Parts: sequence; C-alpha cells; structure tokens
Amino acid sequence: MNRIRPIALCVFKNDNRILVFEGFDSVKNGAYYRPLGGGIEFGESGEVAVRREIMEELDSEIEGLRHLGYLENIFVHNGQMGHEIVMVYDGTLSESTLYEQAEMEVIEANGERIRVVWKSLDEFGEGRSILYPGGLLELLAVGGK
Repeated sequence: MNRIRPIALCVFKNDNRILVFEGFDSVKNGAYYRPLGGGIEFGESGEVAVRREIMEELDSEIEGLRHLGYLENIFVHNGQMGHEIVMVYDGTLSESTLYEQAEMEVIEANGERIRVVWKSLDEFGEGRSILYPGGLLELLAVGGK
C-alpha cells in the first residue's frame, strides 16, 4: 500500500553521541541508524506518540521534550519505496541508567528484536555511518541543544 506515514522520533544526546537503533537494508547490504520513536496513530499527537514509543521501547519517560522541526523522508528500504513525514523532538530520558549502557536490545511490539546503540555524531557527519531521516544532522545543528 502506497501511503505517507507520519512518525515521531526523539533524539537523546549523551555528550557528542545520540541514541539510535541499528537497521539493516538487505538489498543495499548495509547498516543504517535512526533515532527511536515510531508511527503516530490516528487521533494521537506527535508528542503523545513519541512518549508512548519510548515507554514501549525503553521503559522510560521523557523529560524536557522539545519539538525541533519536521523532515520529509522519501527512501527505498529492502527494495520497497517509503515516504514519511517526521516530527523530530529532543529530550532527556528519565531512566538515567540508559545513558550508561553502550548498547541495548529492544523487543518491538511485533516481537522484532532491534539493537540500540549510542553513536557518535561525528561518524554520521564524516559519512562513516548512515543516519536517517535525511536532513537530521542539519536540523540538530540548528535547533539541537
């Protein structure tokens, strides 16, 4: 089904690192990274969606949640075209022990296991790692804390 998917993501910073999940595109045979969050359900605001998603994924509340902006993400993943309108937030995890863990395994609602890691912003800026959605680094440079 071709449709535009609204999603809400939250960028959590820890020094010069951000918390991202590691995905893999089997067609491109490469890893990519994206901040945590997910789909906005009908009747749900972006703020409510990102708070729900982070609670589901990390069992943590978000403090100091702040809207940074919107991005449009048109992409191909595993050979399938996708289109997202992305609400980008930043905030602080209330569960402070999450900042001490280099990586975590998160089990999604659908049972899928995902790897979550703290990744240096420099790796994305230098092109050593791929960060989605496109334009996120620029948005963080303008509006990030």
